[in-house]
Amino acid sequence: MSSATGADVAGRAARLAADMRERGVDVLLVATHVNVRYLTGFTGTNGLTLIVAEKFDSRPPHRFFTDFRYAAQSAAQVPDEFDRKIAAGDLLEAAVRALSSFGNAAGRRLGFDDASVTVKQHARLAELLGAEWELVPCAGAVEQLRAVKDAGEIDRIRGAAELADEALQGVLEAGVVHRTERDVAIELELRMRRLGAEAPSFPSIVAAGAHGALPHAEPRAREIHRDALLTIDWGALHEGYCSDCTRTYATGERISARAREIYELVRSAQEQALAAVKAGPSGRELDRVARELIEQAGHGEHFGHGLGHGVGLEVHEGPRLSRLAGEEPLQVGNVVTVEPGVYLPGRLGVRIEDLVAITEDGQEILSRLGKELTVVS
Repeated sequence: MSSATGADVAGRAARLAADMRERGVDVLLVATHVNVRYLTGFTGTNGLTLIVAEKFDSRPPHRFFTDFRYAAQSAAQVPDEFDRKIAAGDLLEAAVRALSSFGNAAGRRLGFDDASVTVKQHARLAELLGAEWELVPCAGAVEQLRAVKDAGEIDRIRGAAELADEALQGVLEAGVVHRTERDVAIELELRMRRLGAEAPSFPSIVAAGAHGALPHAEPRAREIHRDALLTIDWGALHEGYCSDCTRTYATGERISARAREIYELVRSAQEQALAAVKAGPSGRELDRVARELIEQAGHGEHFGHGLGHGVGLEVHEGPRLSRLAGEEPLQVGNVVTVEPGVYLPGRLGVRIEDLVAITEDGQEILSRLGKELTVVS
């Protein structure tokens, strides 16, 4: 797995420390793999970091812990703003011992991610800390930073999207009709890997005919027939970052008039919502653009999921574009999907999805494949 460079992660811990000072938190415990990677560049499977709000001695301000397997890797990947420690035992216990070096702990506040720490882990942490440290829930502190991508992150997402597009083009040129959904999905994932992807960013969806009415359909060992709609939802994980795209194709000219009507409705809703993506509107407002058009056509009940989501180190992250999203405005640096769909149970489904980065000038669409209804063989 490719690593971010020290230059890529520089400043992230400092921005997080500034946020902690506003929250009145002295130290933040970060233990989830993806957040540790974001803050430190470390790609190993066992790492933990303490982000310190105020530097208190001559050492680097923050602490990073891993085990002996990753001594060389962490030395190469984790920047010098972290005091790197190789722990002989449990990383959490090592982190708590390190807190004793902060001097008088009375009244100190340790932040933790209450969205990922289990009840058992919380009890263990409280036991190790004792009464001097107060545990403060800080869910979302790192994720809020991750939602706004820097130029290097957007480059990586763009590269993942280009790779994924190239892989699908190769699959379509080789032909999909009379092959099974599962076979097409396997070939698509193999092509992405051969082009340099570390993995698919999620299990690929290949769904033909009535199976396409399931938004998260699993590819089956069933043949893709002619004259049906075929939905393919796929993405690549490349240099640690994800892509996500969906296209719906026709497998022959003789698809039904209803299928063509639904396709054009979804395409119109998708393009109108996509055109509205910029800094300023909320995720709820963008969702409304597509949803109102679909509702006016009488298919509101057939569009049950949100319009989209953020994409980055994870394929689903903030911000959300949905009826349930908050009123916070989208920002420059957000990378989001725009993916309305209409699903007629037992008959057909259509989803069209693009990946778009919000820029100072408006937007950059990272998905390059066309959206006119295309017949594939």
